[in-house]
Amino acid sequence: MKISKKLETIINKQINAEFYSAYLYLSMAAYFDSMNLHGFSHWMKTQSKEELNHGMKFYEYVYERGGTVKLDAIETPKLQWTGPLNAFEDAYAHEVKVTEMINNIYEMAKSEKDNATIVCLDWFVKEQVEEEASADAIVQKIKMIGEKGHALLLLDRELGSRK
Repeated sequence: MKISKKLETIINKQINAEFYSAYLYLSMAAYFDSMNLHGFSHWMKTQSKEELNHGMKFYEYVYERGGTVKLDAIETPKLQWTGPLNAFEDAYAHEVKVTEMINNIYEMAKSEKDNATIVCLDWFVKEQVEEEASADAIVQKIKMIGEKGHALLLLDRELGSRK
């Protein structure tokens, strides 16, 4: 069964959102590199690659279902933050927004009784739980240790070890 035009349109918007996410996290990586927080930057670069992969999963899915991918311009991401906490709070808020978008696609798929899309989205729903939890854990750590001193450098080292 071919994907509906409504689902094709909303998934195309999600592809754009995933590519924007990659761009946003790369901008955050550049911000952290400018502060010599290369572990923080590494975490964001890894996140950026994940978001590109998410966009490509949706891309491939649209074609598997006989649809057409329509790529839009990617909005320029924010370039500066007031510190590591502000950047990770933005990352967490962004993941919450992406979760909401995926939930909206899921609801549309349910209303159209498109079980194939629901099954595809199950992976993304689970992934978003991890994405939100990961960003929030770092927010909480930064709140605990503050944005200056040795503890921040230890966190930088920890984030630099992300696979």
